[in-house]
Amino acid sequence: MTLRDGCAVVVGSSGGVGGAVHQQLLDSGRFLQVLGFHRNSNPALDLLDEASIQAAARAVSQPGYVLRLVVDATGVLAWPGHQPEKSLRALSAEDMAHGFAVNAIGPALLMKHFLPLLPKDGKAIFATLSARVGSISDNHLGGWYSYRASKAALNQLVRTAAIELRRKCPEAICLAVHPGTVATNLSESFAKQGLSVQTPEAAAKCLLLTLEALTVEDSGQFLDHNGQKIPW
Repeated sequence: MTLRDGCAVVVGSSGGVGGAVHQQLLDSGRFLQVLGFHRNSNPALDLLDEASIQAAARAVSQPGYVLRLVVDATGVLAWPGHQPEKSLRALSAEDMAHGFAVNAIGPALLMKHFLPLLPKDGKAIFATLSARVGSISDNHLGGWYSYRASKAALNQLVRTAAIELRRKCPEAICLAVHPGTVATNLSESFAKQGLSVQTPEAAAKCLLLTLEALTVEDSGQFLDHNGQKIPW
C-alpha cells in the first residue's frame, strides 16, 4: 500500500486489534498522518453519538489531509449484564438494540461521514471489522442471536455502501473483514479450546497485509484475515 501522500484513520484505536493496527501504521511510515479515534481521543469518537463521529470526520477533512485508509476496529459481543444469547428465551429488546447500535448502526454512520472524504482518484480503503459468525450460510451452530444478526446487518450495509461509493470513487474500496479470533477483551471468554487464537499484533499484521493486496474488485466483499471470501 504505497500511500505515502495520505492519511490513515483507525477507529477504535484504544482496543486490542485497533491499538495494534494503529501502532503498526505509525511504525510503517507509509502515511503522512496516522490518526486514532476512540471515546477518549481528541476529538472523542463515540459510535453511539453521531455528532462525535461527524466531529472526527471534520478533523480529518482539513487541508493537507488526503484520506487513504480507514480501519473501523469497533464492535461489542458482551457487556456487563449481557452475554451472547444461547436461546430465544434469552433475547432482550434492549440488549439487541445496543448490539445493533454498536455493531451495525455505528459503522454505518462512520461510512456516512468518512466515505465522502475518500479521494475521487487513486486507491483508498474503508475496512470495517465484521465476524465470520455474521455469515448466514455459514451458521451451523445457532446461538449468539444479537451478535450474528448485527454483523450480518453490517455486512449488508457495507455491500450497499460499496455500490454507492463506486459511482463516486471508482478506485476506492469498501469492505468487511473478519480478523480471526484474537486474544482481546471481546473474545477472551468465548474462544473455544483448540481454536487458533492470535495476538492483537499478529492479527493486525495479517489484516494490513490483506488490505495492502486489495484491488477494486474486492470492494463490497466479506473477506477473512487471509483475503479469502466468506459466504454471505
